[in-house]
Amino acid sequence: MSDALPSLKVERRTTTLRELALKKIRTAILDAHFVPGERLVERSLCEELGVSRTVVREVLRHLEAEGLVDSIPNQGPIVAMLDSDTAAQIYEVRALLEGDAAMECARHADEGVTSRLAQCIANIGRAFESHDYAAVREFTTTFYEEMFHGGDRTVAWEIVQTLNARINRLRAMTIASDDRGRQAVEEMNRIVDAIHARDPQRARDAAMAHVARVAAIAEQLLRQGHEQLLCEG
Repeated sequence: MSDALPSLKVERRTTTLRELALKKIRTAILDAHFVPGERLVERSLCEELGVSRTVVREVLRHLEAEGLVDSIPNQGPIVAMLDSDTAAQIYEVRALLEGDAAMECARHADEGVTSRLAQCIANIGRAFESHDYAAVREFTTTFYEEMFHGGDRTVAWEIVQTLNARINRLRAMTIASDDRGRQAVEEMNRIVDAIHARDPQRARDAAMAHVARVAAIAEQLLRQGHEQLLCEG
């Protein structure tokens, strides 16, 4: 009993509760438990999460800053809708930053970095096979973190992190599309092959081609009304 008490006290700190609530609501949005356009009712969230209204409000403000929640006058917070124009801008930023990071990674990365990148891709492949899309998102984020740090692009990675919630929102939509698992693994392997070969230009081209492909998939899904289908489903 005495050993358990300190752990319980840490878990019930306001900051920890806020972080846990933030993670749970963010994941619920990414997994379409809360669908685009759906109202996020504070009282219901308090009951579901077992936290105070103050914590819920802080979390919703954070998610609004991340672009996952919109605050509508006379309606309150809702799950933000995706649109093709915003998605296109996000992919443009990704292409520039990821292309540069891949290029610099090819110039500077050691065998340890390429080994970790390859392991990330193996993990992504297994997650796709088991349809564990949350794991796909997690391992994909780890892949890019390794690549950016391997290319000594830490400031660029900080910029990417400010977009990560919306990147993962788009990723949650595209990774479930037909045959995306095989395609994504092949595309990412081309990036790592070029990094391993110390070919900066090929690494940059492969990274940008990967983003261009997923951008095209996202545009098609959004123009087909994928968001509206989620709401109706």
